[in-house]
Amino acid sequence: MRTDFALVLTAALLLDTFWRNNGEHASKGPCQPGFSQSFYSVLISRDVLQGQGILKDTTVSSQKVKFDDCMGNEGVVFQSSNPLFGVRTDGSIFAQREGANLDEPVQLKLTASGPHTHVWETMVQLALIDLPSPQQTENEVTENEKKVAGRKEKKEAVQIPPPVIMFPGSGHNITKGLRRQKRDWVIPPINVAENSRGPFPQMLVSIRSDQDQDISIRYSITGVGADQPPNEVFSIDPVLGKMFVTKPLDREHRSSYHLRAHAVDMNGNQVENPIDLYIFVIDMNDNRPEFKNQVYNGSVDEGSKPGTYVMHLSAFDADDNTTANGMVRYRILSQTPHSPIPNMFTINSETGDIVTVAPGLDREKVSQYTIIVQATDMEGNLNFGLSNTATAIITVTDINDNPPMLTSRTFSGEVPENRVDVVVANLTVIDADQPHSPNWNAIYRIISGDPSGHFTIRTDPISNDGMVTVVKPVDFEMNRAFMLTVVVSNQAHLATGIQSSLQSTAGVTISVQDVNEPPYFPTNPKHIRFEEGVPAGTSLTTFSASDPDRLQMQQIIRYSKLNDPADWLSINRSNGQIVTTAMLDRESVYVKNNIYEATFLATDNGSPAASGTGTLQIYLIDINDNPPALIPKESQICERTYRSINGVNITAADADTDPNAGPFVFELPTFPTTIRRNWTISRISGDFARLSLRYQIYLEPGMYEVPVIVSDSGNPPLSNRSVIKVKVCPCDENGDCTTLGAVAAAGLGTGAIISILICIIILLSMVLLFVVWIKRREKERQTKQLLIDPEDDVRDNILKYDEEGGGEEDQDYDLSQLQQPDSLEHIISKPPGVRRVDERPIIPESQYPIRPVVPHPGDIGDFIHEGLRAADNDPTAPPYDSLLVFDYEGSGSTAGSVSSLNSSSTGDQDYDYLNDWGPRFKKLADMYGGGDDD
Repeated sequence: MRTDFALVLTAALLLDTFWRNNGEHASKGPCQPGFSQSFYSVLISRDVLQGQGILKDTTVSSQKVKFDDCMGNEGVVFQSSNPLFGVRTDGSIFAQREGANLDEPVQLKLTASGPHTHVWETMVQLALIDLPSPQQTENEVTENEKKVAGRKEKKEAVQIPPPVIMFPGSGHNITKGLRRQKRDWVIPPINVAENSRGPFPQMLVSIRSDQDQDISIRYSITGVGADQPPNEVFSIDPVLGKMFVTKPLDREHRSSYHLRAHAVDMNGNQVENPIDLYIFVIDMNDNRPEFKNQVYNGSVDEGSKPGTYVMHLSAFDADDNTTANGMVRYRILSQTPHSPIPNMFTINSETGDIVTVAPGLDREKVSQYTIIVQATDMEGNLNFGLSNTATAIITVTDINDNPPMLTSRTFSGEVPENRVDVVVANLTVIDADQPHSPNWNAIYRIISGDPSGHFTIRTDPISNDGMVTVVKPVDFEMNRAFMLTVVVSNQAHLATGIQSSLQSTAGVTISVQDVNEPPYFPTNPKHIRFEEGVPAGTSLTTFSASDPDRLQMQQIIRYSKLNDPADWLSINRSNGQIVTTAMLDRESVYVKNNIYEATFLATDNGSPAASGTGTLQIYLIDINDNPPALIPKESQICERTYRSINGVNITAADADTDPNAGPFVFELPTFPTTIRRNWTISRISGDFARLSLRYQIYLEPGMYEVPVIVSDSGNPPLSNRSVIKVKVCPCDENGDCTTLGAVAAAGLGTGAIISILICIIILLSMVLLFVVWIKRREKERQTKQLLIDPEDDVRDNILKYDEEGGGEEDQDYDLSQLQQPDSLEHIISKPPGVRRVDERPIIPESQYPIRPVVPHPGDIGDFIHEGLRAADNDPTAPPYDSLLVFDYEGSGSTAGSVSSLNSSSTGDQDYDYLNDWGPRFKKLADMYGGGDDD
């Protein structure tokens, strides 16, 4: 027979959580006022809903529902948060009417209020369960259930054991031949209150299999909270099947757990199919509402009507928002300042929206309000809920409810005539609105008294004052004073219902001061027309000025010349008459577009003196005073080829203008006669003609000067004889002069060309010879051994001298034997006898330092020392290191022998210093000084 999950119920009331929290005997300790636990979960039958007690407070033992205020519970009052369930004075909870529906679990809060304003609370969850009929109970209760039911026959319902969850399996036979089939049970979730105070571990349920009577079974649980992180939150006794919670739970961290219970035998074989266990963490009010910000800023216009939205505040409560624990309500604790009333604002308790509730917001009186807002959970219950506060700063924004007002009804000022950008009056204004805002910024307008627009009023951005400024010069002779009417307004329009003030309008009186004004030329600039070529001394016009100061005494005006680029004019100082001082020339560089411009100065004798300028513009009419000039001055044509299109296009330039310029007339002069015989001119247009060779005329290549007479169209016309240089040359097939032809055309014959080529060859040869000579000389310089010439060589060389003569007794001796032979033949042909021969080693010559091309004076000493060191180490330089054989020098001399001379030194002579004399004394140093062998 198959059995399903079942709850063994032995009473109408089941206090599972309370029993789990108090199933063990509590240890004796100091009294802690309050309920014995913070959460009760109760499964009740439908037949006890109407009028029967659900929980009843008793004090029989610690295992019963217990409340103790540690003062005898005198004056303690119990209340229920759910109106469908009442609480009696003894603490019993009962259903007040049939409307109490438990189709879904119901949570309510039970509070106990003491006589000393102490309040305690606990949560109770009620759930409905249908108990099986007595017949079903009798047939379905197992032996273990009978034992449990026997233990539950005690008088108090609070002593029932925790629920036992049965695994599905085959049931035991109750009667012979009769097998029963258990119906399916819906296992309700296991509810555990968060933040339980223990003691831990707390037992939740007991799990067992109906086969535990036959075999040994081991129980285990798996899932998050058991063998998965967070581990070991729940545990189970593997033998007894009791499941425990090992630590306080936090619903805000995790609100539910899903576990699976397993039953296996001692060999690990599965005995029952796993069952699912759902554990829900019951929320407790352990979190205060939290505002996102501690300070909120909002604004509202001054003068707003009641009910105007201001701002929004919100607080978050981490508790379950489907229960009273997470339901936040708002209220205003205080308002600062209390003007005009203490309660200018209210807040929607559910949404947190702040609105106005009273009129009278005036920024000019109170510009900012500070409001303390409190958020409380438990639906705003101040006795049970947790609270938090935040600050709302409400700024009263400005509207244009104060029109600007001028500080005076009249203002005055004065201005000198002919002055601009001058502040002549300062208008002051007051405005109570927000400074430097559109509601405060003033705009001034002149509504009358200035039809010509001489004045404007600019606003000072800092002080908001109006500055009456002259923008158009005023004339004392025209207006001695101005009476202005000024109105002031704001940049923003006045608020609805606000009228302009009478003080927004004022009068401004502006007095004009007379000053000495400069003379002025009525016609400026003045235009006149004259022909060019007007001689000096011609009167052109009278350029006079007027004095605008009609109300002052008559003043004298003097004229002078200010600017006359060509210095052609002069002006009379008294009357302003203009006279020429030179001939006017339209073609001058000072004339632009036929107009010559000069500037004159008129000065009065006022105090101080004033002057004005005038410009005279003279339009110069052109006359035919410039002959035309031929263009171009040079050209070239072919001698024969393409004569049909061969020619030179010519034109002319004339400094005059029409009708004194083109069209031009081009013609050849009659003299010399060869001009017209060889050349011809044909007209192309009014300004162009073609100069070409006559047909069948051949000219030698060369340069020809062709005179041409050009006449303009003036009246009378002017002519000019010009010369054009035409180069006649042989041309190629394209009609261009060839190179040879161009040279020939330049006027050089064949002989001249050959002479030029010979000169070029000679010049190149001379350059080549000069280069070869320079190279050879440079090579000789490199082979020289010293800086100086060989004749001035101061090195130790063997020099040949002339015969010096012998001594007293060797006059007959042939001194030629002592001379170095000039050639080997001389030595070979000499008879046998005694002779000397210097032998030069046959080895490469040493290299001596090369003298720089441009030596520096400081390098000469170094050069000499380097040359000396090279000569000392040169074995090829004489005297040669060889055995010398000299000829016989004679029988002797009458002079005594030097052998009788003795050295004055005593002892051995030190000849080591010979080693320092160089390679030439090396043998002596070896012989006398010992050399290196010693």
